[in-house]
Amino acid sequence: MTLYLVNVLLALAWAAVTGSFTLANIVFGFVLASAALYLIRGQVGSLGYFRRAGHIVSLTLLFLYELIMSAWKVAVMVMTPKMDLKPGIFAYPLKVDRDFEITLLANLITLTPGTLSVDVSEDRRFLYVHAIDCSDPDQTRRDIAEGFERKIMEAFR
Repeated sequence: MTLYLVNVLLALAWAAVTGSFTLANIVFGFVLASAALYLIRGQVGSLGYFRRAGHIVSLTLLFLYELIMSAWKVAVMVMTPKMDLKPGIFAYPLKVDRDFEITLLANLITLTPGTLSVDVSEDRRFLYVHAIDCSDPDQTRRDIAEGFERKIMEAFR
């Protein structure tokens, strides 16, 4: 977290030196500061910082892919003349245990068309998910575990 703060401060310093506080210039300063920190990563111990940033980018790309694929599947379901849907709620056993990770997972599931996070159990061991087509809840559990949950654990642990 300290290196992230250093990165932000370097980006703001870049904006101050150039005299332009536009969003594009601050983002450019952030990228420039990241490159500078990458060059001295051995001295400042920032190997984990860049690895984590890569995992966060990977999680973002996975979400965008799942968003597009889910939207397509839901559109096809809705346009099919005979909808053979089996909506339902299933319990998903959580591997993540931190509040931030549970919240992020629940939000990613909710933002993906066709699924909705309903509740978290009192002991925070299960996430209850509603699916528009719950004909194979075991496959949906595997998809969540091998997709969003694995990427969240890679990025934030």
